[in-house]
Amino acid sequence: MLGYIFIDTPGGADSLLTAIAERLMAEGWPLAGAVQANPDGASGGKCHMDLHVLASGSVIRISQDLGALARGCRLDPAGLASAVGLAEAALDRAPRLVVVNKFGKQEVDGGGFRPLIGRALSEGIPVLTAVGPVNLPGFLAFAGEFAERVPADVDGALAWARCIAPDRAAAE
Repeated sequence: MLGYIFIDTPGGADSLLTAIAERLMAEGWPLAGAVQANPDGASGGKCHMDLHVLASGSVIRISQDLGALARGCRLDPAGLASAVGLAEAALDRAPRLVVVNKFGKQEVDGGGFRPLIGRALSEGIPVLTAVGPVNLPGFLAFAGEFAERVPADVDGALAWARCIAPDRAAAE
């Protein structure tokens, strides 16, 4: 199952998915994936974008400083690839849930975390992500029947996760 939180406010998904992942990890859930934090820019410019890789605890910078007048995408493809690689390695440890910071342009275009999402689903591991209005059509085209809208609040998302990813260890 591929759960998605629809949020139309910039940055709104970052704190929500982080809070969800922190609660689940505090309960002992093995997780894979990454959540995003946007620390303030040191020079007063645009903020940086960092991914916190859940299973390893690594923090990977996925933005690059293109200068004050730059208008293009600040995404650092090498940083994103590094974070995806670390997150994908955690799939070998049979996580209970994969949390992906967002299904964005990279994923719509076939890159970013999209291969990790596909692998997790093929292995029966549920995935939770966030999607904004611009990328929702591309996400739904990718997800098809696996897509399930999840409440955009911590308690609702936690209830979904507990229902969709029961504790396999307790069942044995």
